[in-house]
Amino acid sequence: MNKILFYIFVCFAISGFSQNNLKSLLKKYNDESTPYIYVKQLKKQTVPPVLLDARELPEYKVSHLKNAIHIGYNTFKIENVQKKIPDKNTKIVVYCSLGIRSETIADSLKKAGYNHVQNLYGGIFEWKNNNLPIYNSSEKETDSIHAFSNAWSKWVKKGVKVYE
Repeated sequence: MNKILFYIFVCFAISGFSQNNLKSLLKKYNDESTPYIYVKQLKKQTVPPVLLDARELPEYKVSHLKNAIHIGYNTFKIENVQKKIPDKNTKIVVYCSLGIRSETIADSLKKAGYNHVQNLYGGIFEWKNNNLPIYNSSEKETDSIHAFSNAWSKWVKKGVKVYE
């Protein structure tokens, strides 16, 4: 019986540790100036928000959330968003690989007057890790996910990692 309890304890500890590592990573880079929305919350939305992908175009072409609008990070221009989303009361969720770049973009949107902006906690990696669908440039469901780099790919637990 003690071995079973020990095994259960180790499983919970490992599972909690990996979640805490993501939490620690995001705390290191983000100040939570834009509130997070978690994958399960986003999935349950009856009226889906506008999804903005704050990754670079090669990442977006490999994998993105359904109906997401590519806005980029290095190439981001608030004017492009304002043309596509003129209503400042539109519900918007910004995402990237993990939620770091997307916080910067979300902050820019808030400064431009957008009132309902959230940052996807864990980004597309967490979305895929929860077995939710992602799409390629042909808008076909794919198992490939752009993993950004070898260093950041450790956060991708599901799917086929692509680095192009």
